[in-house]
Amino acid sequence: MLKKMSGLLFVLCFVASQAFAAASALDTIQQNGELRIGFDSGYIPFEMTSKQGKFIGFDIDLGKAMAKAMKVKFVPVNTDFDGIIPALLTNKFDIIISGLTLTQERNMQINFPDPYFYSGQAVLMNSKHAGKITSYKQFNDPKYKVVSKLGTTGEMAVKRLLPKAQYKSFEKEADAALEVMNGNADAYIYDFPVLKQIMQKQGSNNLVMLDKPFTYEPLAFGIKRGDPDFLNWLDNFMLQVRNDGTYDRIYKKWFESNAWYKDVE
Repeated sequence: MLKKMSGLLFVLCFVASQAFAAASALDTIQQNGELRIGFDSGYIPFEMTSKQGKFIGFDIDLGKAMAKAMKVKFVPVNTDFDGIIPALLTNKFDIIISGLTLTQERNMQINFPDPYFYSGQAVLMNSKHAGKITSYKQFNDPKYKVVSKLGTTGEMAVKRLLPKAQYKSFEKEADAALEVMNGNADAYIYDFPVLKQIMQKQGSNNLVMLDKPFTYEPLAFGIKRGDPDFLNWLDNFMLQVRNDGTYDRIYKKWFESNAWYKDVE
């Protein structure tokens, strides 16, 4: 009897392990013949909408390279950033590639492979503060109005590091920048690469940027928890593209060239 029970337990464990193995998003992606990528267009230069209505940017090209490596169709799914994690968890797409900062709070909800980009929060301020303000800490005062994007680490940084400042959130990066350009806000706290691009594209006598980021923020892909196979594939994908020139080519296209400006202006 004991031998029969042992044999039954072995069979049940084997079936359970096979079911777990089949739960990987990799299998679903292969079966469907498409990789659905969630992002929020407007995060310059990671994901944007061109004048022709196409999605373009650093993350978009990286997602296309990922789909090509999988030999499946690339399917973009534009989603509001403040709801992007719930959308992943309810199967609206397979992976988040949207300049998502790896935080311990988010890591309680989803899994992250190794980071694919390193960023940090920086300050874009109205030019009236030029020469007077040299550190983000000076904005921690009720007389200053600070803005950022809703649901982002920029918003978290303001609330954590500048609790005394007046704060207003925006759903789109461009609206927050415009608030500072027009003098309706004193400073915009947001990701360094995005603020740098805003300065390069729209910099005027109305804007000044404090050059150095004041936080450390690794950006990573976001996937559902409990999928070691997908995590392993993503880490190996990044190892491959970092060493075969693909990553450098995409990086230079979006961060070291302004040829793409004409497509979004």
